[in-house]
Amino acid sequence: MSNNIQGKVVVITGASAGMGEAAARHLAAEGARLVLGARRADRLDALVAEIEAAGGSAVARATDVSRRADVEALMQAGLDAYGRIDVLVNNAGIMPLSMFDALQVEDWDRTIDVNIKGVLYGIAAVLPQMKAQKSGQILSTTSIGAHMVVPTTGVYSATKHAVKAISEGLRQELTGHNIRVGILSPGTVKTELASSIPGDEMRDAHQDFVDQLGIPADSYAQMLAFAISQPENVDVNEILFRPTAQQM
Repeated sequence: MSNNIQGKVVVITGASAGMGEAAARHLAAEGARLVLGARRADRLDALVAEIEAAGGSAVARATDVSRRADVEALMQAGLDAYGRIDVLVNNAGIMPLSMFDALQVEDWDRTIDVNIKGVLYGIAAVLPQMKAQKSGQILSTTSIGAHMVVPTTGVYSATKHAVKAISEGLRQELTGHNIRVGILSPGTVKTELASSIPGDEMRDAHQDFVDQLGIPADSYAQMLAFAISQPENVDVNEILFRPTAQQM
């Protein structure tokens, strides 16, 4: 029986580490053909080599999702290599948490550029192709922060709320085009996301929390595979998951 992943062309942004890297390995093992984007080209190249050595298929391109031209070039690389794009995983994101009175305005700008504009650029780059082929799936990584706000997360959570709204609006507009749209909202997962937090004290405290409570990045990969693997007439619109021990 087909897993509905075998042979699909899947674009993943933020693929050089954490959940994106785990997703690439997992989907490659399920038979997907991968198009991987991230800023760290050396790590992407190593991941492609690993996937190909295991018998999988992948191409990669250095990509800064805050640059529309980079995102368009990533999608074109997928089309050049495989002739189509079946799934876009908007996974790239940053989380520079801070109190508002710290006035980290440059971080606010960067968070909006990556977490919101990066998703929109991905949609813009892939949507014409998916409409032309009358099939596709767009999955975006939000966060438990799309459902709650606590001190220091105001801007980050705002961007994740935005991606949730964008995805729901897109889903409604595409119901007649056989294109599935959804989000994945992880709780605490062991990734490098804390590295974007300014200030050693806050960054170290958050990393300690993640180290103690976080679940493996492969948990995201399994949730992603579940959403992709459903029959084409089943649209998984949201998966919210967290460590069993996480209260909020």
